[in-house]
Amino acid sequence: MTQFDGELSPPFEIVEPQTWRAPIIFNSPHSGSVYPPEFLNASRIDLAGLRRSEDSFMDELIEGLGDRGFPTVRVNFPRSYVDVNREPYELDPRMFTGRLPSFANTRSMRVAGGLGTIPRVVGDGQEIYRERLDVDEALSRIEALYKPYHRALRRLINKAHQAFGTVIVVDCHSMPSVGVSRDEPRRPDVVIGDRYGTSCAPRLPDLVEEIMGSLGYSIGRNKPYAGGFITEHYGNPASGLHTVQIELNRAVYMDERRRVRGPRFAQVTADFTTLAEALAKMPLGDLGPFQAAAE
Repeated sequence: MTQFDGELSPPFEIVEPQTWRAPIIFNSPHSGSVYPPEFLNASRIDLAGLRRSEDSFMDELIEGLGDRGFPTVRVNFPRSYVDVNREPYELDPRMFTGRLPSFANTRSMRVAGGLGTIPRVVGDGQEIYRERLDVDEALSRIEALYKPYHRALRRLINKAHQAFGTVIVVDCHSMPSVGVSRDEPRRPDVVIGDRYGTSCAPRLPDLVEEIMGSLGYSIGRNKPYAGGFITEHYGNPASGLHTVQIELNRAVYMDERRRVRGPRFAQVTADFTTLAEALAKMPLGDLGPFQAAAE
């Protein structure tokens, strides 16, 4: 990872408690805010524009959970540089000079929308790059940043799975308070994504909704966000692998225009602790007969 020494060292951080409170991992893959200078130089958008894609401060909302016995994972590089919530090679051939590998997925809906592993646009649709990138630059980012992150996350998941027989990954994101389309209804405070019931046992999103609802948050399910690659890839409830995505409305905890923490920031942080503690008290048997399926 020598080309990323310095500003992107470390590219991601895992805080693993000495004693696990429960097999629950809190992951923040889109809150990274360390922008390499060469990336900024190549971008036609200024830093403020690039940051509109960030899930700003989500890593801070969960970082205290490490002291309470819950592993936390945070990515330090921005999703506009490399998006770890995609397949490893979801790449748009129009972005690059040179030939992409034959195994690259060039036809996914995310690539079509400009939001592949190396994104072409930021969240509001603005093109990022002035010129095409060399394909080797894209592949080097994937090798040096994307793959080490997923190897580390997989190791953490496997460790919990071996110790407890099951594991829960809570994938933490934030969403703009208003959608791009005027026809989209007002977004709720929290959207819970479980890939329409496929990434985890039903009890998990039900409990998240119950807890967050009792704390005063309005709740939605799977629309407009059902979960990305992480939710889909690591969720295998029949084997005791449960992933659930939480999208938090940015207006709840921050000033979206000024990109600063809002007056409710401390309360929202406390509410995530309440959520973690409540999930930890859930009997693992409530997640279903995974033991038999895993053998």
